[in-house]
Formats: sequence, structure tokens, C-alpha cells
Amino acid sequence: MLAELKGLNEECGIFGIWGHPDAAQITYYGLHSLQHRGQEGAGIVVSNGEKLKAHKGEGLVTEVFAGGQIEDLKGKAAIGHVRYATAGGGGIENVQPLLFHSQVGGLAIAHNGNLVNANDLKHQLEHQGSIFQTTSDTEVLAHLTRRSGYTKIHDRVKNALTMLKGAYAFILMTEKKMMVALDPNGLRPLSLGRLGDAYVVASETCAFDVVGADYIRDVEPGEFLIINDEGIHSEFFSRNTNRAICSMEYIYFSRPDSDIGGINIHTARKSLGKKLAHEAVIEADVVTGVPDSSMSAAIGFAEASGIPYELGLIKNRYVGRTFIQPSQSLREQGVKMKLSPVRGVVEGKRVVMVDDSIVRGTTSRRIVSMLREAGATEVHVRISSPPIKNPCFYGIDTSTHEELIASSHSVEEMRKIIGADSLVFLSEQGLVDAIGRDDEGEYRGQCMACFTGKYPTDIYPDTVLPHEKA
Repeated sequence: MLAELKGLNEECGIFGIWGHPDAAQITYYGLHSLQHRGQEGAGIVVSNGEKLKAHKGEGLVTEVFAGGQIEDLKGKAAIGHVRYATAGGGGIENVQPLLFHSQVGGLAIAHNGNLVNANDLKHQLEHQGSIFQTTSDTEVLAHLTRRSGYTKIHDRVKNALTMLKGAYAFILMTEKKMMVALDPNGLRPLSLGRLGDAYVVASETCAFDVVGADYIRDVEPGEFLIINDEGIHSEFFSRNTNRAICSMEYIYFSRPDSDIGGINIHTARKSLGKKLAHEAVIEADVVTGVPDSSMSAAIGFAEASGIPYELGLIKNRYVGRTFIQPSQSLREQGVKMKLSPVRGVVEGKRVVMVDDSIVRGTTSRRIVSMLREAGATEVHVRISSPPIKNPCFYGIDTSTHEELIASSHSVEEMRKIIGADSLVFLSEQGLVDAIGRDDEGEYRGQCMACFTGKYPTDIYPDTVLPHEKA
């Protein structure tokens, strides 16, 4: 859905290409396909083999590059970034890719994720004389790389990566090569593709379809790729790996036409809906989903339950993403602007409203109210994920424990708060089984920390949540 217009916001999307004469143009289209991962900033850095050139700005991809700047970015390689600017972390200086210049050459970095030991590393680096130009934890990698004792840039980067803890998918570029890295838990998605003789890397495979590239494979946890004019070389900076891809990528963040680990997102969400229908049997007249990411789960729920699926809620496509508004009053007004109930579908009906998650509960309450105002006789809420009880430290702007309604309320208390006739969440085991990854382990290669509180990495005492960066 709108993920409750709410506090579930992905940090960013990254894209890179090496070996194409129209690298900047291809990157532009790649970023456009990843726009759902970040709407407040975008940038592209291009290499012509001799120097790096950048253009970035605040706003959507089409806004940042509305003045013909793409034509000025000449080169055969480029990396790009779309960003969701978390509170306190805005400003043009934080828009990526970050570009650094030194006497030995340039280095551009695009990052998706969040480093849980960023504060510790910043304190150490500042004590050693580093001066940070941004509030982004991405800059830590540049400083660590510069201070490494190795001669070759890829060895310096690899050495720096071993000091990082948390979630990170990196694309780095110098004048002569591109480097790609994924954290040892593989918390964020990252895929490798091919476009003719060029190599392409993107947060989601939907970007490959848009630019006409062929998917090769997912980047592995702890893997380090070096791409240059000679081809591609794979090695590992860490063998101590334990796959834990963010479950919310399947539930909410990724586009339905993307694949993660060979699993199509739309198919996974339908499966979540089917599993939910089996776990939460209900008698009703119509099933509807909250646009957009809940639609697939709603279709699956309808198929498994035998209750007809209808468009009971319509999304206004010409309203901005209002969940980024800082005040609760603006967020609630955003619900009214974004969603409208279809009276002819829900009036006089027992409605099952399928949604992907509940964070604060305010938006769910408003949607239930809208359905009742449109004539629904009953509103039964079904959530295609378990209750979110714990904050995320890995690059998703979830709230503190105090702001997560499921952290301090029972399901029955939440039902009363949102005004539903019934409320059922998908079970943790149901989520794992429905997605159907074939990894080993309790959660089969998924991070379930926001549901279970079991984090795949150490959490440092002074870890800053993404929304608390300043």
C-alpha cells in the first residue's frame, strides 16, 4: 500500500553501468524505474575514463534532470542513486552519489542501507583528523578507504568494508573501474545484469527490464565485484556470511515486477495473501486491497478464500507521496487525498481490507472509517505480515518502539483502535513459508528483526536510527 503513509520508507535505490556509450542516459532510465525507493533526491556520476563528473539535486529524477543535464554527462560508465531523505538527513550535501577528489583520483559512492557502527567509526576517524562533509554514514567508507594502507584502490575498499557493520549495498566508481559490494548478511537486494557488452548493477531487477538488460544473478552476501574494460572479477571480502534479506522487500518495498532470489515479488505477495486466507478464515462479501503494494496480497486472499476481489479503494495518482510529511495532521490529510472508497463496491457489503502492514495505526483507522462512511456494513482487516514490534536499524525509517503500535498493544487493542470488526496478522512462520526461500536456517534467509527482535548483526549502543540522523 502506501505503507500506511507512514514510517516505512526505504532509504534509496542504486544503479550502475560500465561499458556503454550512453551510460548516463541508461542510468537515468534505471533510476526512474527505482523511483519508488526514494523520491527526495537523485544523482548521477559519470566516468569518461579520465575524470568523474556529477549532477545531483533534490527532487524526483525527472525534476533533477529536467534541464538537459544528462547530455552534459559524457562517458561510458555511470552510477546513480535515488534517495529518501530521512528527518535530519536532508540537504543537497547528502544527496548521492557522493563524489570525492584527491591527488590520486576520484571516487564516487552510491549506498543503499544503514551502518550500525557508523557513529563509532566517525568518532575514531575524527579523532584521527577526518572532517566529515555530510551527515550520511556513506561517507565513512570514503574516509576508511583513503586511510587504508593498501596500494590498489580495490584492495583499500575491500579492507574498509571489513570494518563496516550493518546493511550496505555499495556501488563505487573511479575513473578506471567500478566496484560493487554487498554486506555479509545480504540485507538489501542487489542484482547483476548485462546490456550488450556492458555490465549493469541495480537494487532491483525491474531496472534491467526498463533498460533492456538481461539478468545474470543476484550479488552474493560478502561479495566484491570489480568491473572494468577487461571484464568482471568476483571475490569476497567476507566469508563469514549469513543471508538475511529484508522481509519487507517482499512484503512492501520492491516493485511487483522485480525478482529477489529467483522469487517474483508479485507472486510472493499473492502467496502471502493465500496463506493469510488460510490462517484467518472469514465470511465476507468482498475483498479489497490498499493500493499499491497490498493489491497482490488481496488477490491471493480472494483466490484462496473464494470471496470476490474488487477495487474497493482507488488511489489518486496525481498526489505526491504524502507519507513523508513530518506532522501527523498532514499525514492523515494525505490519506484523504490519496485514497477514495468506491461506494458502489462496498456499500451494504461485508468487506475484507487486506493491507501489508500496520505501523502507527492512524492510517488504518482512517481507511476503516472511510469504508464505513461509504456504506460497508462490516470491515475486517487482514495484514499480510506479522505485527511490526521493533525498529529497523538497517536503512528503513521505522519509528521507535514508542511509536510502533504493535510494540505496546495487543492485537485486540489494535483492532479497537483502528475500529475494525476483526483484525488478523499473518504469522511469522506463515510469512517464511509463503515467500518460500530455500535457504537454511530458522527464517530461511530472511531478516525478521522488525517482527521478532532478533537482529542478524550486533546493534551498537549509540546506533542512530535512520530517522534520527542529524
